[in-house]
Amino acid sequence: MKTPFLVLILALFLGLGAQAQKFAYIDSDYVLQHMPEYAEAQARLNELSAQWQEEIEAKYESIARLEAAYRAEKVLLTEEMKKRREAEIADKRREAAELQKKKFGVEGELFQKREEFIQPVQDKMFDAIKEVARNGSYMVVFDIKNNSNMLYSNPKYNVSDKVIKEMGYTPGETIEAKGDKDGASGKEKASGAAASGTKTGSAGGTQQTRTPSKPGGK
Repeated sequence: MKTPFLVLILALFLGLGAQAQKFAYIDSDYVLQHMPEYAEAQARLNELSAQWQEEIEAKYESIARLEAAYRAEKVLLTEEMKKRREAEIADKRREAAELQKKKFGVEGELFQKREEFIQPVQDKMFDAIKEVARNGSYMVVFDIKNNSNMLYSNPKYNVSDKVIKEMGYTPGETIEAKGDKDGASGKEKASGAAASGTKTGSAGGTQQTRTPSKPGGK
């Protein structure tokens, strides 16, 4: 899941011999929107993110109060007292920055939790893609969502709906995670790793909505 991808190449040697190679594509973002497992994973990530963000903001608010008090009392303090107060504020700022990095930094806890929660979703979608590729004798399956080099795609080669059906879901019946305001970061990582063949849960509520299905193949 750490390495973004442009294309999923499924080398399925099914005895096609000299037959022409067949190609297809999916929109992994569209597929993920149909998976309750993904919505649940996103809901859990959103909950953790909000919890940690609140904790970090509380630390910075405490620092702001210390700074305001220090400015108000500075004229009354000795040089030694000023140094102690400034050192205290600097320590608090360092603690807040370290906590922020620990939770939201590269390889931080949110990143690790995303891998933990999203991996089962990726595995499930990847297996469905492989099955659709086998059934359709496709040698290559592209992901149009992440392949910026695809300038044109014929909808007849879009097998997104086949992947959705292979997992037992209904095309057009999308799931939205509660508390997911933009849903971009986690979704992009999941779709990237899943359709690239990388193998990278569940609490939190989900809200199921029926929306018109964009073309996803039949």
